[in-house]
Amino acid sequence: MREIVLDTETTGLDPLRGDRLVEIGCVEIFNRMPTGRTYHQYLNPERDMPAEAFAVHGLSSEFLADKPLFAHVADEFLEFIGDAPLVIHNASFDIGFINAELSRLSRAPVPRDRLVDTLLLARRKHPGVSNRLDDLCSRYAIDNSRRTKHGALLDAELLAEVYIDLIGARQSQLILADVPVEVAGAASESRRRQRPAPLPNRLTDADLEAHRTFIATMGEKAIWPDYLPAGA
Repeated sequence: MREIVLDTETTGLDPLRGDRLVEIGCVEIFNRMPTGRTYHQYLNPERDMPAEAFAVHGLSSEFLADKPLFAHVADEFLEFIGDAPLVIHNASFDIGFINAELSRLSRAPVPRDRLVDTLLLARRKHPGVSNRLDDLCSRYAIDNSRRTKHGALLDAELLAEVYIDLIGARQSQLILADVPVEVAGAASESRRRQRPAPLPNRLTDADLEAHRTFIATMGEKAIWPDYLPAGA
C-alpha cells in the first residue's frame, strides 16, 4: 500500500487570517517502507514573514522571494500525492493550510478521510505524555540531531520513521531474508559434510541382531527391514 508522509511550514497558525504555506515536504512509503521518492518545495507566500514563524523554521521573506507560488506547483504536488493516504502529525493543521491554498485556486480540497494523524495515534498509544515529533523520535531512538529548526522535508522523513515504529510495522520487517529452498538445502547439506571424521557406530552386533529378530515378527509387509544398515 502506498502512503505519503507529509509536513508543511507556514507563516503562522491560521490560514483563515491570511497565513500561508512556505514549504511542503513529502516522503513516499510503500508497504510501510520508505521508497526513496520525495517531494520538496519552498513557496513564496506573497506576504511578510512574522518573527515568531521565522524563529521556528528560519525561512525569511528574502529567501522565499524568488520561490514559486503554490499556484505554479499545485499540479505537480497533487500528482505526487495521488490518491494515497496522507500521514501527518497534527493533520488538521497541515491539511487546513493545503486546502486553503487549493481553495484560492478553486480546486477540490483534500478529503479528510484520507488523513492518518500520527498525533492521535501517539496519544492513544502513549496517553498522558508529550507526543511532539521530538518526543517520539527520542522514544523510538530515532536520530533527530539534524533538526535544529523545523523543516518540512526533514520532519516528513523523521515522521516516516516514527510512523513505522508507532504502528509496530518495524517489528514485522525483522524477518530472515528469503532463501531458495534448493540453496538452503545445499547449505545444510554442506554443513552436514563438514565433520572431519564420522562418529563411530554406537550399535553393537548384538543390538543389530536383536533388532533384526524383533522386526522379523512384524510380517512381510513391515517397512522396517528396508532401514537396516547395509550388511546387517
